[in-house]
Parts: sequence; structure tokens; C-alpha cells
Amino acid sequence: MKKTLKQLATWLNEDVPAFGDSVVSGISIDTRTIQQGDLFVPFRGETANGHKFVQQAIEKGAGASLWQKDEPNPPQGVPLLFVDDPEVALQQMARAYRSEHKAKFIGITGSNGKTSTKDILAGTLTPFFKVQKTIGNFNNELGLPITVLQLDEDTDVAVLEMGMSGFGEIEFLTKLARPHMTVITNIGEAHMQDLGSRAGIAKAKFEIIQGMQPDGVLFYDGDEPLLQELVAKEQQLNAVAFGLEHDNLLYADNIEATSDGSGFSTHGVIEGDFFISVLGKHQVKNTLVAMLISQKLGLNDDQIRASLKQVALTDMRMQQVNGSNGALFINDAYNAAPTSMKAAIQFVASTTIRPEKWLVLGDMLELGPNEKHFHEDLSKDIHAEEIAYVCLFGPRMAYLNEVLKERFDEEHLLYVEDDYTPIIEKLQQANEEAIVLLKGSRGMKLETILRAFTS
Repeated sequence: MKKTLKQLATWLNEDVPAFGDSVVSGISIDTRTIQQGDLFVPFRGETANGHKFVQQAIEKGAGASLWQKDEPNPPQGVPLLFVDDPEVALQQMARAYRSEHKAKFIGITGSNGKTSTKDILAGTLTPFFKVQKTIGNFNNELGLPITVLQLDEDTDVAVLEMGMSGFGEIEFLTKLARPHMTVITNIGEAHMQDLGSRAGIAKAKFEIIQGMQPDGVLFYDGDEPLLQELVAKEQQLNAVAFGLEHDNLLYADNIEATSDGSGFSTHGVIEGDFFISVLGKHQVKNTLVAMLISQKLGLNDDQIRASLKQVALTDMRMQQVNGSNGALFINDAYNAAPTSMKAAIQFVASTTIRPEKWLVLGDMLELGPNEKHFHEDLSKDIHAEEIAYVCLFGPRMAYLNEVLKERFDEEHLLYVEDDYTPIIEKLQQANEEAIVLLKGSRGMKLETILRAFTS
């Protein structure tokens, strides 16, 4: 975005301010990361007031700032645009810029795999288009407008991640972004405590179609019955199913993990053998939707095949890290829910990359009253004949520990509630024969354990 304050005032139906010709070329809500020419957006909360930092933002290079009209003592002699509510103004500006922009907009939601799918899709398209994507976790009612306003005017494809914790949130985001294509990666159990059931989660994710362009396409996990039911009710919806089951429009099989990534075959609208430098059957599934969208945007099979080999994910998503003890760590510690946890465990149990399998698992959070069941249920995929060592961290993992005591002796099963040290000491036993999975919810910070073997 590159706009004058006068143009922004027009978007917001506000009076043209002094310094109306001042140009801004980005958005910032944090003076610590402000870039030259940014428009600073101050928020006023219960414990902090961003207006106190407006002068500092200008001194650090901001081109201008918003200012809430009822906030006293605005600084003099600096470019300010006065608004009733900075958050609402931010969203309104994003809607206006979105209406002007010529890029193809793609919205991605799902219980798990949003960020991985975003990364895979953006990586596949980047050699052929100018692509911008959601950075970090800027996927909510503040982050998504910022992402939209940060788009360069010549961007070809905008890949937008959409997160939520309750009903109505995805609807808000998709109506702001008005995507040409939408994706629902899967339906898991994340936010069960807020949405009550997997059916509730599916309904909340399905809100993504409400802002989609009239001729848009929904790509969805066709292996999920809850999504099949919702799609069936929308007879006018252009929907494409992907997955691992053979009745999907595109499906994958012959999935094989190597030390470099995953090879697989596809059938349906794309036929052939492909490879991606990412581990995990669930990541192959995420790759399928990237292939479908790439095809929709005009790429042929050979172009898709070449791009996939170069794709890299954001850190802490099935990230391979060589430890100082010789072990290969699979750092999947960014987040966890039952669906993604089981997928990662199944990958480690079945892989032939290293013969000795270790699991380091942390609590899964936000699961509501059924959290005991969900943790115990992980035991169905953990067997002593496949997994050599299990280390469990966090108060909720005590539930799983009680079940696994029947299968593993004290040498091969370790449980600690709140201290990483015993797990780090245990992992000193792992060597060049070992593959170690680190998987837990973000609040468990299991990457702390990895640092002991990489620093």
C-alpha cells in the first residue's frame, strides 16, 4: 500500500487532515518493529494506551499516525488522521484497499495445517507469481487487515490465513478479504471448549464461504464427513474435495518418507509422482490443495513438481533439526491438537529414516471438559514395539502417562509436570540411531528442550 493521508481520509469518510499529502507505505501497531513510512495505528486498551507512543513512532520513521478523536493532547506538527476508533478504521482501510487490489485472494482456515498449507502454497506459486502471505500469526481481526494493507500494489496472489476461537470470527475475516478461493484444511478438536463439538468447529470453519467471490471455489478436506455434509447442503457451491480417500477429486497414495522429505503419487485431476521436502502424511495432504490451486492459476504438472521440491515451512512445523547428540529432531512444537498429534506420532512410528523412535509430547490445550479423554486416547497410537522412548511434559500428560505405564517400563517412559531438565537429561541417551519428535501446544514451549541440543 502506498497512499496519502488525504486518500486514507477519503476511505474513512473523515475530514482531510493537515499534512494531507503525507505518504504512508505500510502499517504498524508496534513501535519496536516500525518501518520507514508506516502508518502507526495506536490502540487504547485496559492496561496500555498506544497513543503514548505516537510521537516515538514518528521519530522512528512512521510517515503518519491515526489518533482517536476523544484522546486528549495530540502531538502538534506531525501528520495525524483523527478517527473515532483506530481498530475499526484499520479494518475499514483494509476493506477499501482490498476493493482496489487486483490480486487473487486465497483464504485458508482449518483446525490444523493452516500455516503449513499457506507456506506450501506460497512456495509453490512464488517462482511464477509475486506472492505475499500472512506473516506469523497475523490471522485475526487485527492481523488480517494489517496483512491486507501491507500488500504491495503489484502483488499477484495474496495467501491469507484465517484463525478463530468462536463463531462469527471467520465470517468477519472472509467478508473483509472477499477471497477468490478458500480452503478448509481439516476439522480437529482445537477450540472445543468454545465451540462445543467437532460439528460446531466444522460450522465455524465453514463460515469462510460467506465472503467468497460469487464465482469462487472452496477446496476442502474430502475425508471429513462433517465437511461433506455441509458442502452437500450448498448446492450452488463450487467445491473441490482433496484427501487420501479414493473418492476425492484429487487424492494421494504411495506416500514414502525419506531423509529429504516425502514422495507420493496423485490421482484424479492431477496424475503423477511428486516430492515435497516436508515430512508427514498430513503434510502431503496439505500439499494436495496447494497443487489444486496452482493448477487453477495456470501452472502445469511439471511446474508444480519443480516448485514443490523447493518448498520450506515456517519453523516448528515438522522441522528437521540435527541435534548435538547425533539425534534427528522433528520440531513440530508450534502447536498441537488431537488430530495433528496423532498424525505426527503415526509418522514417527512408521518412518524408516532412523530405527530408534522417541516421542517428547507436551499438553494439548483448549480441549475443554474432554481433555482427559483426548490425552488418554493418544495411547492408541503409541506401542512399545514401534516407539523406544516416551517423554511426557505437562499436567495433562499425566492422563496419558497412566495408560502407558502398562506398556513401558520406567527406563522407557518418563513423565514430568513442569521441569524440562529431566527430559533434557534423558535425551542425552539419544544418538545417531534416534529420531525424536517434539510435539505440544504452543504454551508448553517444547522448543526449550531442543535448544539444549542446538546451542
